[in-house]
Amino acid sequence: MNTQILKRFFLSDQGKLHIDFFSGLTVALALVPEAVAFSLVANVPPIVGLYAAFIMCFITAVLGGRPGMISGATGSMAVVMVGLVSRYGLEYLFATVMLTGVVQIVIGTCRLGKLIRMMPKSVMVGFVNGLAIVIFLAQLHQFQHLVNGQHVWLTGQALWMMIGLVIVAMIVTHYLPKVTKAFPAALTAIIVVTLIVHIGHIDTRSVKDMMEGTAFNGGLPQFHLPQIPLNWHTVTIIVPYAVVLAIIGLSESLMTLSLIDERTQTRGRGNKECIAQGIANIVAGSFKSMGGCAMIGQSMINITSGGRGRLSGITAGVFLFIFVIAAWGLIKDIPLAALVGVMFMVVIETFEWATFSFIRKIPLHDAIVIVIVTVVTVATNLAIAVVVGVIVASLVFAWQTAKQIRVDTKQSGNQKIYQVRGPLFFGSSGPFKNLFTVQDDPQDVVIDFQHSRVADHSAIEAIQFIAQQYLDVGKQVHLCHLSAECRQLLGKAGDLVEVNYMEDPDYHVATDRLA
Repeated sequence: MNTQILKRFFLSDQGKLHIDFFSGLTVALALVPEAVAFSLVANVPPIVGLYAAFIMCFITAVLGGRPGMISGATGSMAVVMVGLVSRYGLEYLFATVMLTGVVQIVIGTCRLGKLIRMMPKSVMVGFVNGLAIVIFLAQLHQFQHLVNGQHVWLTGQALWMMIGLVIVAMIVTHYLPKVTKAFPAALTAIIVVTLIVHIGHIDTRSVKDMMEGTAFNGGLPQFHLPQIPLNWHTVTIIVPYAVVLAIIGLSESLMTLSLIDERTQTRGRGNKECIAQGIANIVAGSFKSMGGCAMIGQSMINITSGGRGRLSGITAGVFLFIFVIAAWGLIKDIPLAALVGVMFMVVIETFEWATFSFIRKIPLHDAIVIVIVTVVTVATNLAIAVVVGVIVASLVFAWQTAKQIRVDTKQSGNQKIYQVRGPLFFGSSGPFKNLFTVQDDPQDVVIDFQHSRVADHSAIEAIQFIAQQYLDVGKQVHLCHLSAECRQLLGKAGDLVEVNYMEDPDYHVATDRLA
């Protein structure tokens, strides 16, 4: 009995122990260079990203709602963290990551995960394009060096050597999978560039140069509560960043979850994943790491390799932990050029290059949303860009939907019948009022809502307005096919409604009038 429970916990219906184990080992090898590279993006010591990678990976594999999905330090969150780290330091980052976890747990507990996933395709395209541009811009910092406390661009031989090593890393990362998939491309690229630097005695910056002046020297992570003042000023600093990171982290995690659902023809549990991500971030922040979320690239590596159960993620986390403890001395000698080359390939793979071909074919408003989200992402951060994009997309949708309101009219003796078609809501209530010719209509008027739907309080007020217009000129008006709640909300105008319990619809109206 216990064996069956353990088997069901570790494996999915399609999973096998040895496949999940080796898939997790492959993912662990691929996680090392990306964790270090995303540390560069966030401007934190590499060990901070490595700690985050195995903590996030292991905890979400055990507690998460999507077996087979891989979490770790990510570029989308790193590009937000860099501003916090630069202005306030690492201690504020750790506190923010812990608060991010709390926000994510609240979202998952309140079952709000579906709201995070309600993102238009145009916003998603702008999101990934902006992310790619921000990651690219962050790498340009590695082409500078400090001179008298100021960042100065590399020149001459140093610049050309850096560019050459970056190109080598990009070539290996791009072409190795075309030859063989037995070795992780990113890890191989880093090994090749590192060997070239050491064999050729090339003078170039390495990971250990980032460690100068820091207290992070590898080894076991230690429990550490952030050393920050507990006052209102601290709250005003970390709360906005925590909310932004929570939204970004859950957005990327739930998008990845949906993608894996499609690929595996299974269904993950979004709210459970939100809670698991939150717990992992709280633990990560309390062990001096940068936190993270689900990783689309690594998750696809795992799924493609056959890793479908929890064992694959657990294996990846455990082996990554072993790598950090046993191989930290080697990690410090990795040339920064190798990591920059790997990240440039991440940029190329992340950017939606098809945008340039389909942006001329899609509706203009969708193209505008893509451009807005991309620009706002680069100018501010991903969370603000997503919020702006969703708002713009929603307003465009409301505008387009509002134009669908119309009426078909027909005369039946001394009675004129208006058949309303299209949704009646705040966006269409204005045009709705202009569809009626009150002065020219006969004494008896019917307004039929059988092919419409009254959506909100603005729509109710529009109906009241039209009804009162007819009453003021002494004409009879009949309202047909309205729900019981509409009749109640219409007040005095509700007396004009003709009730037909067999045909009248039953739906609620978005208003607080009944509250």
